Amino acid sequence: MSKIQKHNTLRLSGLEPLVFTPELNFVNVGERTNVTGSKKFARLILNGQYDEALEVALDQVRGGAQILDVCMDEGMLDGVAAMEKFLNLIASEPEISRIPIMIDSSRWEIILAGLKCVQGKGIVNSISLKNGEKEFFHQAKTIKKFGAAVVVMAFDENGQADTYKRRIEICKRSYDLLVNQVGFNPQDIIFDPNIFPVATGMDEHRKNALDFFHATQWIKQNLPGAKVSGGVSNVSFSFRGNNTVREAMHAAFLYHAIRHGMDMGIVNPTMLEIYDDIPKDLLQKVEDVFFDRHENATEELLEFAETVKQTGKKEAVSELWREDPVEKRIEHALVKGIIDHIIEDTEEARLQFKNPLKVIEGPLMDGMNVVGDLFGEGKMFLPQVVKSARVMKKAVAYLEPFMPKIGDADYNAEQSSIKKILLATVKGDVHDIGKNIVGVVLACNSYQIIDLGVMVDAQTIIDEAIKNKVDIIGLSGLITPSLDEMVYVASEMERQELKIPLLIGGATTSRIHTAVKIDPVYSGTVIHVTDASKSVPIAGESISEETRDDYHKKIKETYLQLRVEHEAKQQVKQLVSYQDAKANPVYIDWENYQPAKPAILGLTDMQELDLEVLRKYIDWTPFFSTWMLSGKYPKILEDSVVGTEAQRLFKEANAMLDKIISEKWLQAKAVVGLFPVKRVGDDVRVLDLEENETAFSFHFLRQQGKKGKGVPNRSLVDYLHPEAIDYMGGFAVTAGWGIEDKLKQFQETFDDYQDIMLKALADRLAEAGAEYLHSLVRRELWGYSSDENLQNEDLIKEVYRGIRPAPGYPACPEHSEKKTLFELLQVEKQTGITLTDSFAMYPTSSVSGFYFAHPESKYFGLGKIGEDQVIDYALRKGVSQAQAERWLSPNLAYNPSLVVQEN
Repeated sequence: MSKIQKHNTLRLSGLEPLVFTPELNFVNVGERTNVTGSKKFARLILNGQYDEALEVALDQVRGGAQILDVCMDEGMLDGVAAMEKFLNLIASEPEISRIPIMIDSSRWEIILAGLKCVQGKGIVNSISLKNGEKEFFHQAKTIKKFGAAVVVMAFDENGQADTYKRRIEICKRSYDLLVNQVGFNPQDIIFDPNIFPVATGMDEHRKNALDFFHATQWIKQNLPGAKVSGGVSNVSFSFRGNNTVREAMHAAFLYHAIRHGMDMGIVNPTMLEIYDDIPKDLLQKVEDVFFDRHENATEELLEFAETVKQTGKKEAVSELWREDPVEKRIEHALVKGIIDHIIEDTEEARLQFKNPLKVIEGPLMDGMNVVGDLFGEGKMFLPQVVKSARVMKKAVAYLEPFMPKIGDADYNAEQSSIKKILLATVKGDVHDIGKNIVGVVLACNSYQIIDLGVMVDAQTIIDEAIKNKVDIIGLSGLITPSLDEMVYVASEMERQELKIPLLIGGATTSRIHTAVKIDPVYSGTVIHVTDASKSVPIAGESISEETRDDYHKKIKETYLQLRVEHEAKQQVKQLVSYQDAKANPVYIDWENYQPAKPAILGLTDMQELDLEVLRKYIDWTPFFSTWMLSGKYPKILEDSVVGTEAQRLFKEANAMLDKIISEKWLQAKAVVGLFPVKRVGDDVRVLDLEENETAFSFHFLRQQGKKGKGVPNRSLVDYLHPEAIDYMGGFAVTAGWGIEDKLKQFQETFDDYQDIMLKALADRLAEAGAEYLHSLVRRELWGYSSDENLQNEDLIKEVYRGIRPAPGYPACPEHSEKKTLFELLQVEKQTGITLTDSFAMYPTSSVSGFYFAHPESKYFGLGKIGEDQVIDYALRKGVSQAQAERWLSPNLAYNPSLVVQEN
């Protein structure tokens, strides 16, 4: 067999060839089909909207991309399955598949899956010597076997190449190994010598662009055949939010990188400025930074960027802020990074507060919190934050001599001890720019930083944390595998009984991943940190004696809620048969359970509920959400952003509520029914009170998603005794009678505010009615919790026994069961509430549902169901086979809300 011919140039292909001739000059790699680089693309993929995701790819091709970068590295995503599915879909779209594909992943199994799917000759991005030569050889040989080109990253066992010398050393070693030992065609080798951010405000980053240019030139001159690539958008990271500056930086960087020999780059081709069109004054500032022409290059670009973002013109610096109170002057100095007056202002604050620690905890920390908020909103850039931290550091340094020392009469060891923070990039990851910036910001805020560097294993992190008695551990990671390592570190911290707060940060990390994957395995405080500046207030709250307990509780509650919401959103990818689902119900020890018989069986009619009583049961948090004010009551009233508006709204709402009650604007009516029932499969037969025969039947649905070991496929019927007579209830309540007359008055006077306010309050009163009725049922009508004495906060948290799921909601999403419930309870006769053809209730401020009393009953989401259950459910409801099959349209078969219309 003859040897494969080694071409003298890089040749790639999709449906069409792409040959790297000298005339090609530069090749654009479209970057938006990357879940780590495009929020839109990530959202589409995570939601399973692959057709819309294809539109992103098409937009890249039409925008000028000559290669398409596809990355599925996301912690909440099955990367292998996503890569396979997307590449197969691309293959069916000729306009997209005509260009070569770059399979981009830090996980080898995803790369392998991509190699098996991609057509033509693509590129693997990437491999490196990070884990040694053995793995490097294995991966390179496999890629060669598939006939693909390869991107080689410039890092090795000692970390990422961040200098010119390290770049060329690693690239030379990698080249020699690939060419001489693996037999790789030099033309199929593409080096990425690492494009890092510039203008960060940190001295060690000043030569990032220049070193890349020189390394690129050296590679092209000394490693025959090799190509050079890179992620261009990295260079402008410091100026995120300012597209004018970022696009200019990208264009200028490409211009000079290409002149130094760069062949291709990952860049968004639809958002790329033309080099000659860059304003000359902006171009000069950018190139001064790239080539490190003078000491003030970063500061000058930063100042110019601010004028571009705001007015396009430089504005005279106003000194009016010097007339503000000292707290405001300190805040202004921190936000603007002005160091000139900070000493005199700090001294004035020290004399005013009579305690240097109070100056730090007061105006200085308040100012840094403002900085954090502005940075998080994209209104400040990273260099500005670093400059803010420098102002903070100078102020703290001035205060140091005034701090109480050991032996002083007013010395307090707890107050005066410097808090320690351990930072580490987790095992398997070599990225540390973000971690270093966090360290700078925290160090400027009187924290002692213990930086373990990169590639740090879990046990080393734990051992060093214990040895140094640190107050906080911070984990950083940029690549997706780091997410798994962070979970492992957290689980080891739990196993070894640490309680140290754990901060999670890095490009691939997210609040939802932290909540779903990391927080559950560690009982200590776990917080996702979005930005370096945010780390300061988070660190403070997590360890302060005054706030840490409340902060821990708040974070745990927040992340629990995120998990609940995330679980509710998930669509089950794998379904078991309906028969298998029925064979996996909730396990309950029925032999040792005696159903509680209600004190009052049958209907209890409540013609008019006291609104003054219902008022005490209102959950105000959803009320504020109605008005698009985010926050939990009552804390929202003190919120720094929306607190003032929330207080005003709350005052006006209660003023209207006073009128609603005193002037009888609204009437509330309700009916409750408690009945003996018999469970038959997934149906519930409601028995006649006198003849003990079936009077009504409810048909419930069951989860069909594939579950892990020991996890049931739930149905509401699981909470009823499978053999003996059990009991179940239902209710309907409205607070909407009388509302139409008042709404008409408001509408006639065009008073939208009062109109919305009344509707919102009526809804809250209806929900309060449901809460009140359930409490009455538990204590009196059913009586299984006769000694219950709960506060409204406990009711909102549902700390009581039993549940009240409603038709149309996650546990029983089939709305048509509401019709049976209304017939059973005689709802229209008792309350006047009616159902529309689509089973909506009128008046709209109405609530209905079931009562289940078993102590183990809980809420859950049904998720997707299969065709076999749809057919079974239809037949149980007495619908013909032909009608049932008509339900199996794409819009119904896998939708948990069938909204069935009976014949």
